[in-house]
This record gives sequence, structure tokens and C-alpha cells, in this order.
Amino acid sequence: MTPEVSVIISAYNTEAYIAKAIESVLEQTMENLEIIVIDNGSTDATGKVAKSFADKRLKVIEIPENIGVGGARNLATRVAKGKWIAPLDSDDWYTPERLEKLLQIASTFCADMIADDLYLIRDGENSPWSTLLSESGEQIDKIMLLNPIFFAETDRYGQKGLHLGITKPIIKRDFLIEHRIEYDETIKAVDLDFWFAMKCLVSGARFVLVPEPFYFLRGRAGSAMTASKVDRLCKSCQAVLEFLQQEDVQKNPELVRVVSENLRVFQKNLAYYSVVEPLKQRRFLAALIAMLRNPYFFVHFLLRLPNILSRRMEYYLFANRYAYDMMYQGTKKQYS
Repeated sequence: MTPEVSVIISAYNTEAYIAKAIESVLEQTMENLEIIVIDNGSTDATGKVAKSFADKRLKVIEIPENIGVGGARNLATRVAKGKWIAPLDSDDWYTPERLEKLLQIASTFCADMIADDLYLIRDGENSPWSTLLSESGEQIDKIMLLNPIFFAETDRYGQKGLHLGITKPIIKRDFLIEHRIEYDETIKAVDLDFWFAMKCLVSGARFVLVPEPFYFLRGRAGSAMTASKVDRLCKSCQAVLEFLQQEDVQKNPELVRVVSENLRVFQKNLAYYSVVEPLKQRRFLAALIAMLRNPYFFVHFLLRLPNILSRRMEYYLFANRYAYDMMYQGTKKQYS
């Protein structure tokens, strides 16, 4: 029987988490599915844990070298046989009814892709502290159809908003094949889902958002400390510039305006972190040179100062380590 859904999991050194992710799929109320785990060059027991499950619906593919989340998802999608593709991060998990409920709604709305709200849960805790939509400041209480302008406008780096780019939509496999859409293997994992969704939207996907959480997004402390914001922001700027060159995008002046504004936000933050990052690394000469090249740094620093002081107070006075490890008020994962 052809599986209705192929759940694809890229896993790298998540031996402590992968079992929960797999169990959450095997316990779905919908049984006609398959799970494809790509052990993405792990050096721990991730692959061994994944292969310990005896369920025939699970396939584990081990590759010797890490090819990035985008590469692993593309590989899994090419192997997949399901009508729908459902990505799952290896340290996250689903509620038991997620796939069944979302696909029922997708059928009703003739959707090509469908996403839900996210439970936000900190590593080591048993209950979510909030949801993505609750933290967004937006009031969404009914199912809505998304368009690329709204999607981009409400997901600006470092600013409060919906940030739907971190949701994990389920998407029709035939739609991906028809429009030759894959994950961009050059983009960091933290931005991967945003640009994948934008590709789909620009290609005409009917993207439905369900304002009910069925996905648990785990926030793991520490990874933000090792991630280079400068590297990420440089790649984000490049991704925007390439996106703006697409013929379908240029035909939509309002989309060009919104995405160009996102580019300006990226560039301002790049100017700021080009100074801050070498300062933190005690590379003072590099920081000085960056200051001279980016005079906007001083304006940006003054604008950010109240938030910086607030986070330091939380960290030192209340021992809130997440004040440093999470951004967008805890709604966005950071990857090294």
C-alpha cells in the first residue's frame, strides 16, 4: 500500500532525542505512513537508536559525512513514496493526532501544504511554556490561507512577528515534483524552512495555516552560542538577492517591496554583528575595522541597548540562561 505520508527526519548527533521523535510518529492515529531517517554523519549512537525500532514503516539511511539538513531532507524526499512529505526535526515530536487532523483539513481546503501552530518547550522540561502564535502578538483564531507577501512581512529577523518560517508544513509530494522544488542545501538550517516555503508559495501553492498546535518545538540551550550570526546573515542576504532575481518574483512589485525591506533588516543586523562578533572573540582590531566600515553600528547599538540590558538582568539576577540562548522571545531555534 502506498503510504499517505512520508515523515522525513534528518538526524545528527541526537541520540538523546531521536527515539522520542520516532515514537511520536509511530504512535500517530493515522497508521498509513512511513518514516525515513537520514543519519546525517552522526558520531554518536543516533543511528543505533533509530535502528532499534522494529516497525516495518521505518527506514534508516546512514551516510558517512554530514550533508546538512537541506541535503538530508532532499535525499529523504527522493526516497519517499508517500503522497505527502512531513519534515520532523530529530529533537522535536508530534502530538498523536497531528498527521490525521492536518490532512483532513488539507483535504477540506484543497491545500498543497499545511502548517500548524507550534508548542514551544525548553529542553528538559515536561510542559510547553507557550506557542508560536501566542508569542507573535497576532490574533489568529481561524484557519487561514497564506500568501507570500504576508508570509515574508511577518517574519523579519530580530523583530516580533509570526515567524511562520519555523513551522514544519506538510506538503504534497506531487507539487514538489511538478515544480521541481527542493530544499536549498547552501542555507543554514535555521532559515531552511522559510525559503522552502517561499519557493512553494511563489510557485502557487495553496498554503493553509491551522491555529492549533500539534508540533512540539524543542529549544535547546547552547547552540546559539556557537553559531556565527555574521555567517548566517551573509547567507541570508545572498538568499534574498537571488530570490529577487526570480522572474515570478519580479512580476509581483508588492512582494519585491516586502522582501527588499527584509533585506535591509538583514543588512542592518549584519553591520551590527560584524562588530559585535569579533568584540566577543577579543579580536579588537577586526572589530575596529568593522566599526569604521559600518557606521550604522552605533545607531543600531543604541536602539538595541534597552533589550541588551534587560536580557543581562534576566541572566545575572534571575539565572535565565534562555535570555541569551533564544531569540524572538524564545520562538526561534538556533543551529550551529
